Amino acid sequence: MKSVQEQMEIIRRGAVEILVEAELEAKLQQSVETGKPLTIKAGFDPTAPDLHFGHTVLIQKLKQFQDLGHRVVFLIGDFTGMIGDPTGKNETRKALTREDVLQNAETYKEQVFKILDPVKTVIDFNSRWMSKMDAAGMIELSARYTVARMLERDDFHKRYSGQQPIAIHEFMYPLVQGYDSVALGADVELGGTDQKFNLLVGRELQKQMGQRPQSVLMMPLLEGLDGVNKMSKSLNNYIGITDPPKEIYGKVMSISDELMLRYYELLSDVDNVRLELIIAGVQGVAGGTHPMESKKALALELTARFHGIDAAEVAADEFVRQFKQKELPDEIPIFSIMADGPIWICRLMVEAGMVKSNGEARRMIKQGAVSLKGEKISDTDLEVSLEKECIVQVGKRRFARFVAS
Repeated sequence: MKSVQEQMEIIRRGAVEILVEAELEAKLQQSVETGKPLTIKAGFDPTAPDLHFGHTVLIQKLKQFQDLGHRVVFLIGDFTGMIGDPTGKNETRKALTREDVLQNAETYKEQVFKILDPVKTVIDFNSRWMSKMDAAGMIELSARYTVARMLERDDFHKRYSGQQPIAIHEFMYPLVQGYDSVALGADVELGGTDQKFNLLVGRELQKQMGQRPQSVLMMPLLEGLDGVNKMSKSLNNYIGITDPPKEIYGKVMSISDELMLRYYELLSDVDNVRLELIIAGVQGVAGGTHPMESKKALALELTARFHGIDAAEVAADEFVRQFKQKELPDEIPIFSIMADGPIWICRLMVEAGMVKSNGEARRMIKQGAVSLKGEKISDTDLEVSLEKECIVQVGKRRFARFVAS
């Protein structure tokens, strides 16, 4: 086991805040002296069927703890998922069914082992203890926190001040998340900066129930491909870990150099010495690694993580052919369209799923992001003849081949 100083250097990487750092160091020292690993917990509510790179920031930090020899618990919040995390919400979340939660949980179990060691990882579900808690137990748990304390939470405070409804069950969410730490005897809990209130509830409940309070390690919310907003499917600025290899590779290659450093710090396995060389290269310091070579290495690493090195190398080769040599990709989906005459270009884009609506299609055309047969188009009313097959490209990576049926 590494020394406390060596462990803390790895643990601090990318972290926004550690509460309380001195407590964590003391726990690590005891772990080194006794040889007993710490229990590290991170919870994930299975509210969607798949994960994106933003979710993997915490999983990557779990992996670092795992590599340091500690016991990692990947907690699937199948119980809390049916409540709905109110964090950052200005209205009550729609409740998920038990069936939705369990189906999503199965995909999480498959995806998480792309990063964590399946042999060393404990997968648990908070329904294991919460489903056994009766009404008297829930009342006892509720009595451990006041409404006034709950309303100190920013999103609850804003909704209350704005006279927007707060359902009683939403107050239960941070209590249940906190009780998870009690049930697991967590030494450390990981979470995003938006989870600070919930994480601190766990510390408080552990104190009340006679446990040593967990240390809290908060990680930043990963910016999406736009480099500004939090990575989100709703903003379409995400990289899904189930995306095809060429999508992952191409999306990573599309990010700015500044964002590349962020992704290296939070997602990559490169050590801190190597990271310093990459940073030096972006800053133009002699001896640093060239930014383009660093970006290729990052794209290869992250693509290989989820699809294997062979698929990653194929994606890298195709990227070079497509974007450096201006060749078309090897595989372009074919769409057969019934048409007696020319078809509106926006309709073609929507039919192929290249955009979600005619309005989005118009915006993409006006932005110069759409090409027909290799030539950019600007006419949003363009009618396309399908007498011969035609290829439409949207952005850098979306291609579709259309033929008349």
